[in-house]
Order: sequence, then C-alpha cells, then structure tokens
Amino acid sequence: MSPILVFSVIAIYFSALMFISYLTSRNLQTETFFTGNHRSPWYLVAFGMIGTSISGVTFISIPGEVGNSGFTYFQVVIGYLLGYFVIANVLMPIYYRLKLVSIYTYLEQRFGYFSYKTGAVFFLISRVIGAGIRLFLAATVLQLAFFDKVGIPFEITVLVTIFLIWIYTYKGGVKTIVWTDSFQSLFLVTALVVSIYLIGKEMNSSFLGILNTVRHSEYNKMFDWNWHSDKYFFKQFFSGAFIAIVMTGLDQDLMQKNLTCKNLKEAKKNMFWFTVSLVPVNLLFLSLGTILYAYCASTGLTFSGADSFHYSIEAAKYLNTDKLYPELAINHFGNIAGITFLLGIIAATFASSDSALTALTTSFTVDILGIDVRKESKSTSNKKIWVHLGFSFALFIVILIFKWINNDSVINGVFKVAGYTYGPLLGLYAFGLFSKRSVIDKFVPFIAVLSPILSFIISYFSVELLMGYKFRFELLLVNGLIMFLGLLIISKKNTVDQRV
Repeated sequence: MSPILVFSVIAIYFSALMFISYLTSRNLQTETFFTGNHRSPWYLVAFGMIGTSISGVTFISIPGEVGNSGFTYFQVVIGYLLGYFVIANVLMPIYYRLKLVSIYTYLEQRFGYFSYKTGAVFFLISRVIGAGIRLFLAATVLQLAFFDKVGIPFEITVLVTIFLIWIYTYKGGVKTIVWTDSFQSLFLVTALVVSIYLIGKEMNSSFLGILNTVRHSEYNKMFDWNWHSDKYFFKQFFSGAFIAIVMTGLDQDLMQKNLTCKNLKEAKKNMFWFTVSLVPVNLLFLSLGTILYAYCASTGLTFSGADSFHYSIEAAKYLNTDKLYPELAINHFGNIAGITFLLGIIAATFASSDSALTALTTSFTVDILGIDVRKESKSTSNKKIWVHLGFSFALFIVILIFKWINNDSVINGVFKVAGYTYGPLLGLYAFGLFSKRSVIDKFVPFIAVLSPILSFIISYFSVELLMGYKFRFELLLVNGLIMFLGLLIISKKNTVDQRV
C-alpha cells in the first residue's frame, strides 16, 4: 500500500473518533469522565467490550501463534466462560452494592489503607505494562505500513499513536469510550470477517473451501491432554478462568465501563452477551491463522531474517509470528485487504488502549491522590488532565522498553506479565471474599512484593523440581495462592462487616 493511502485511512478513522468524542463530551461535569453518570446502555457496553478485551494482541498475535500452538488457545477461551460467570455473580454485585468508582476501594473497606494502596499500585503497574505491550504491537504495524516508507523513526510513531488516543479521551473519559469502543468493535469484527473472505479469494477458495481448509489443517488441534505440556487442557482452562477474573473482574479498565450501566441487572446482561459473543470471535481469529499458514504453504512464500517471521529448525517453532499477518496483509494481499487489516488493528488497539488510559487516570486520581471525583472543582479537572498526560508518557517508555527486550509473541508477553502482576490482586480479593479474617494491614505490601518473586523462582526451577512440568499461564494461580497463604499467615480472627 502507498503511504498516502495509509495516511488517508488513519486520518479518516481518527476524524470519526474525534467526531464521536465531540458529541459525547459536550457540557460534561468532571465526574462524567470517571462514571459516565451511570447512564450507559448495557448493549453498548457489551459490544464495546469485545474490542477492549480482544485488542490488537488478539488481532495479530493469536493468528500468528497458530503455527506453534494450533487451536489450543481455545482451551483458554473456554476457561474465560467460567471466569466471566464468577465476575457477573460474585464481584459485580459487590461493586454495585458499595457504589464504587474505583473497584480497589473495596480493599480499604475490607482490610485497610495499605491493602487498598497495594491493590491500586499493582493495578497501575499491570495496566501500564499491558497497555504498553498492546500499543507496541499497533505502533509496529503502523511503522511497517507507513512510517518506515517515509523515513520516520519508531519513537515518533509511538508518540503519534499515543497522542491520537489522548486527544479524544482526555475530556469525555469513560462516557466517550463506551461509544468509541462500540464503533471500534464494529470495525474489528468486520475486518476479521472480511480478511478471511479476501484471503480465501486470494487462494481461489469458496466459503466451503475455507471451512475445509480449516477443518483438515494440521493446526486445528484444539485439546492437549499431555500434562507435561505447557498447553495441557486443565492448565489452559483454569488459567483462562483466572485470567478472565483478574484481567476483567479485578481490573479497573474493564470494570469501569461495566459500572457505567444503570444498575446491576443491566450490567449482568452486558456481561452475559459479551461472554456469548467472545467464543465465535476467537474461533474466527484461530481460523484466520490457519488460513494464513495455508496461504504461505500454497504459494511457497517464506520470510527470513532476524526481524521477520521465519522458522527455526533449532527451536522447532516459528519465530516472530506477530509479523506474519501484517506482512501478508500489507505487502501481499492487495489494497482492499491491506486497508481492512489496517482498520482492524487500529480499531482493536485504540479500543483497548483508550479505556486503559482512562482507567489508569481514574485509579491514580481516586486511589493514589484520594480525590472525590463526585465533587466538581476546577482543581480536580486540572489534576485529571495532568495525570492523563503522565500515564501517556509512561506508556511511551514501556513501549520502547518492550521493543528492546521482546523475543516472543505478544500474546505470550501479555500473559507472562499478567501472571506476575495480577497474582497479588487475585490473592487479596480471594482472601477478602472467602475468609472472614482480618490482616495486619501494614504487612500486606511486603507480602505482595514477595509473592511474584517466589513465583518466578518456582517457575524457573519447575522443570527440575516437578518432573518436567512447565508453568505457563497458570503461574497466575501459583502467584495468587502464595499471596493468599501470606495473608493467612499475617491474619487474625476478627469480625468483619458482612456487607463488605
């Protein structure tokens, strides 16, 4: 695709987002940025959450990873269903009953000041890293499609991407995001379906031919029953359940939009329909990966080099698989497929990153600065803007760091980070929900830091100590369990307010 065409697509898409931002941010109070005034239609939130939860990581990384993992990622998706059930029926009723703006306020009411701050800080670390990784992927694609061709360095690409997100979210906040994410989810799903169709057309294959390609592919293995494997079914299933719980139910980003619904009943409807839609969408992404590899096989197309998609005989796996889909879409499938892909990745990335930036701003403003956002003031509005800018800069730094150290598919990078940073949150909430004991609050931050350190040590020596067992996504459970046991050690019998 020509640079002018790519620039035009980005400009038109961004203009549409700015128009939505203008319509949704007129005459707003500061509180609207954080709560949306609790007036969001449940179906709009549900549809928008597709884009937020999927992100550019799913759009690029999951199809590429099919070459190494087949359809085994779907085992994680099945686990998501259990996780979302827990969120809708255990966590969301608590959040609505306590009328929370930040979900980490629960920890203060349940344990105390230090536990509250610990939970908020671990969320901020988790989400800055997670959002940075997702934005890294989008910036890499934009670099390939446009900025490399006009001689602009990667750092400028990152700054432009973050600036575009900041400029349409800094005023309307979560109210704007509920609408822009729905708009972007529409583009994401449309791009996915159209991409499959266009690639099939490149292969001279009908709809039935595409189905047969997926059905008879060597990559369509979905279940792995070898317990030594890092893709063993029960490892993936329970990892998926707990990943959903921590990365949605214990995450201010996803929960903030759920809490903009009018009441708990509508929020539960949102969660149900979001869960139902997630299964076919993920199956489509896995099918897309199969078709991409089939196309390469049928045409004899290969990519080589340190920074390109290629196969390593030594490692017996494909490397840099995140490069596969972008390379084919932008340089081999023609303009229509390229534009479709570009719209999809922009939609997916902006939908997850804009809400992350708003959630980070909300958590820091409420949890760290201790500001009551329900009280309108010029000071609160100014602080909100500076916090928003501060986290934009933090994302910029994280992206550059990840570019320097990345040697894996981004989907694996996201889950690795989640295993270490969300584990203490999982342990804190589990102890709060399933125990009536109180804790020595001032010791909680030390347990929260020690937990991921011990998890790393266990993971590092697991092959030698556990008869070849390899930890993958389930490291999150180990981390959460260590945190839970640590809290148990520093706990004491006490009567806790049962309403909390």
